[in-house]
Amino acid sequence: MRVIDAMGVQVGIRPLSEALRMAQAQGLDLVEIAPQANPPVCKIIDYAKFKYDQLRKWKDTHKKQKTSELKEVRFRPSVHEHDLSTKIKHIEEFLGEHDKVRVTVFFRGREITHQEIGARLMDSIKERLKNKAKVDKEPALDGKRLIMVLSPK
Repeated sequence: MRVIDAMGVQVGIRPLSEALRMAQAQGLDLVEIAPQANPPVCKIIDYAKFKYDQLRKWKDTHKKQKTSELKEVRFRPSVHEHDLSTKIKHIEEFLGEHDKVRVTVFFRGREITHQEIGARLMDSIKERLKNKAKVDKEPALDGKRLIMVLSPK
């Protein structure tokens, strides 16, 4: 196997027993770096420190990543103005956190016969949020629900 010492210098191709003896003499570990290579590449390093450095690198690369979540705000067709404005404030907060928002109007029982009320409600929400949100998915009926998806501008 090809052996690389702790300083990163190539020692050459050595048998496994000799490579292990070299690592033990330095008080370090023999770690296989590239098993698919011909001959396999091993490095003499402190394995605990190696794993710690790998974890730090992984955490640093993933630290700044923010996954966009999909939040949902539900309405009924007969929502009152105060409730509507409160829920719109919630939508604005979600959009401020760079999350997508699914706006849903639930129809119960015979309310489904008055879909135009839900459509007017969706238009009202779109109009109030036109400066802060863009419509990803236009309002569409899915069973007894009218669904629209908004994302931050």
